[in-house]
Amino acid sequence: MKILPWEGSSVFPALCAALLTWRTSAPDTRDLPWRDEPTPYHVWISEIMLQQTRAAVVRGYYLRFLDALPSVRALAAVDDDALMKLWQGLGYYSRARNLKRAAEVIVREHEGQLPKDFDALLALPGIGRYTASAISSFAYGEPRPAVDGNFLRVAARITANAIDIAKDTSKRALESALATSYPSGREAGLLNEAFMDLGATICLPNGAPLCHTCPVAQLCLAHDRGTEQNYPVKTALKARRKEKRTVLLLSCGEKIAIRKRPARGLLAGLWEYPNIDKKLNKRAVREHLEEKGFHILDIAPLPSARHIFSHIEWDLTGWAVTVADTNEPPLMAAEDNDAAPSALLWVRRAELADTYSIPTAFGYFTPR
Repeated sequence: MKILPWEGSSVFPALCAALLTWRTSAPDTRDLPWRDEPTPYHVWISEIMLQQTRAAVVRGYYLRFLDALPSVRALAAVDDDALMKLWQGLGYYSRARNLKRAAEVIVREHEGQLPKDFDALLALPGIGRYTASAISSFAYGEPRPAVDGNFLRVAARITANAIDIAKDTSKRALESALATSYPSGREAGLLNEAFMDLGATICLPNGAPLCHTCPVAQLCLAHDRGTEQNYPVKTALKARRKEKRTVLLLSCGEKIAIRKRPARGLLAGLWEYPNIDKKLNKRAVREHLEEKGFHILDIAPLPSARHIFSHIEWDLTGWAVTVADTNEPPLMAAEDNDAAPSALLWVRRAELADTYSIPTAFGYFTPR
C-alpha cells in the first residue's frame, strides 16, 4: 500500500510539543478509570469498549467487566453467555467475541501476557492498528500515535488538509508523518491522551469547535482562515438498508420464550425474542403462531420501536402473546436461517435479568 504524504505536516513537531505541555500542565478532568492503572490488559479492554461507544457509557461497563474478569486468563475461560451478559447494551457484540478469542491466543501463545511487539498485537483477533498503537503507547511507552477519529479531526483542522480521513491510506500517512515527533516512555501515552482529549472536549465533531479554549489555536491553519467546520473531509456513508420486523414476546405461565440467533450474521449467536422479518398485524400473528402449533390465549400490541445499526435500520412492531402451557413447546424457526429450526428456550423473567443477554435491538420490548 502506497503511503501518501500528509500535507502540512511541518507543523507537527510544534503541535506535539504544545499538546504534551498542555496535557502535563493541566489536571486530568475527564476522570476515566482506565487511565488510573494503564496495564496492557486494562488498556486493551477499555480501547475495545470505546470503539463506537462514548466514554461516559463505557465507564460502568469497564468497571463491571474487570470486576468479573480481572485477567486475560479469566477472560479466556469465561462462559460465552456470561461474557455476553457483561457486554449487554454496549452493542457491536463481535467485539466481545474477539476479546475472548484473542485472550485464548494470548494464554496459549504468550503465557497469558499481551505481547509488547506491535506486529504480534496486530495478529490478535479484533486488534487493528489503532488498538495496537494504544496498547503500545499507554502500557509499554512505545512512540506510537494512536490515530482515531478525534486524532484525525484535530490533524485535518490544524493543517487545513482536505485529505479523506475515511481512507486507510490517510490514517497510515498521518502515522508516518507523526513518527519523528513522538516521544517514548510515559509521554507517548500522554501525547495520545492529549490528541484524544482535544478532539473529545474542544475540537468537536459536530457544531462549532471551542477554538477560544484551544491550547494550539495559534498553530491551526483552519482556525486562522475561519474554515474549521470544512474539516475533516470524509467519504459519505452508504444509506442504511431499512427492514420491518415483528417481535413476539411469548409468555407461557411464568416463563418467556427466547432463542439463539444464527452463528453468523447480525447479532450472531446472541439470544433474542422470536421475531419475523416482516410487519404482521394481530390476525397474521395469530395465524403464524397457530401454524407453528401454539394455542393462543391472548394477543396485545406493544409500542413500536426503531433500532439503528451501522448499516441497517429496523422498524419494529411488537406483540405480547400469552400461550397455553404445554409439556413440549413447539419449535419456531429462526427466521434468519429457516433451514435450521431451533427450539425456544423458556426462561423465567429473573433469568432474563441475571443470565441471558438480550441485545438492545430487542430491549424495547419488556415482559409484563
